[in-house]
Amino acid sequence: AQRLPSFDDIPEKLSFAYLTIKDRIPQILTKAIDTLHRHKNEMFEKHGEKGIEAEKKAISLLSKLRNESQTDKPIVPLVEKFADTDIWNQYLEHQQDLLNDSDGKPRWFYSPWLFVECYMYRRIHEAVIQSPPIDDFDVFKESKEQNFFESQESIMALCIHLRELMQIIEHLDENQLKNEFFKLLQISLWGNKCDLSLSGGESSSQKTNVINSLEDLKPFILVNDMEHLWSLLSNRKKTREKASIVRVDIVLDNSGFELVTDLILADFLLSSKLATEIHFYGKMIPWFVSDTTIHDFNWLIEQVKYSDHKWVSECGANWENYVKTGRWVYHDHIFWTLPHEFCAMSQVAPDLYAELQKAHLILFKGDLNYRKLTGDRKWEFTVPFHQALSGFHPAPLCSIRTLKAEIQVGLQPGQGEQLTASEPNWLTTGKYGVFQFDGPL
Repeated sequence: AQRLPSFDDIPEKLSFAYLTIKDRIPQILTKAIDTLHRHKNEMFEKHGEKGIEAEKKAISLLSKLRNESQTDKPIVPLVEKFADTDIWNQYLEHQQDLLNDSDGKPRWFYSPWLFVECYMYRRIHEAVIQSPPIDDFDVFKESKEQNFFESQESIMALCIHLRELMQIIEHLDENQLKNEFFKLLQISLWGNKCDLSLSGGESSSQKTNVINSLEDLKPFILVNDMEHLWSLLSNRKKTREKASIVRVDIVLDNSGFELVTDLILADFLLSSKLATEIHFYGKMIPWFVSDTTIHDFNWLIEQVKYSDHKWVSECGANWENYVKTGRWVYHDHIFWTLPHEFCAMSQVAPDLYAELQKAHLILFKGDLNYRKLTGDRKWEFTVPFHQALSGFHPAPLCSIRTLKAEIQVGLQPGQGEQLTASEPNWLTTGKYGVFQFDGPL
């Protein structure tokens, strides 16, 4: 796993992992503290003095956390009892066992990056749940909602495109249907650029109509396995019995604009009969600033439904209906906010693994899912995706991700080196994307 340099060993060329821990984590914590400050009056109105005391306690715990992260303190076990506390603390012991240091304590600047980042978000949650009666407060809610409202024009353009498509979908030939499928897959890919953890919680909304940019963005897709997705779903559509189920699972990433792109893709999959049901997976607790929770999922559908624009509002009403009739199913599971890579899922969360095995295709959205799929290791660029999955294969799967971490596998010989020579930061800017498939062809 990727380890961070200690203070004595900071390389000339600072790694993205190091800069995340050094700069982005304190920035995100400061923003969370500021959010609690700004909601002080609301907490007083709702809970009286108890609300103010709770707000002070949460701020004090987050300030302590910020100090620990900035001064490279040892990483301490979780104390507040929650569904995953014991699993987290066992994992922390496991990290300790991996160290050969005499004091044997993992520290902020010298631990695997993925673990430290996940631990930080889990500690934010701990600070909030230790502070009743505000223990259900989402410090990232405002940022997620702002991302949605600032992307209104793009959302409207996508909903209008979908409604127009629905009016002619019955009359499309196979090639036209395939083109529309590819278009909506690409929209979902580029929707993944809107990531608030990458921007330290600053606005990252979508202000342009992404549909008009798809042709220009095509050269930035480094691995393009869309054809495999089409042949898998279209073959199943041709051969399936009338009553049989075709299930596509989508492991969600960001709320806001990206979630809209995912729901539009999901709507198309049902309307085109490429799938008969869609299962979504979100986070049980606020995570990586903008990740989708059940609250975000329901809130967004409601916002779309109550839009002033008739066709946008129709989309929201349809989505609500899909949820009510069970054609869209939302799941959350504590595993998604554990530090484990996905190859450990069958041991750590066998119930979730068994659920994913029911899918005919699983789409994993975003960078964090990619890091967990591949174990966040410094693989050679040419290592096959299947190998990097280290045995994780509940069903045919595809990663749909824009690159925001120093990891990428499955490239052609020389492709990664060429990109590094022309653009040193190509791995982390979100400019490039992949559709990476693993499954029988």
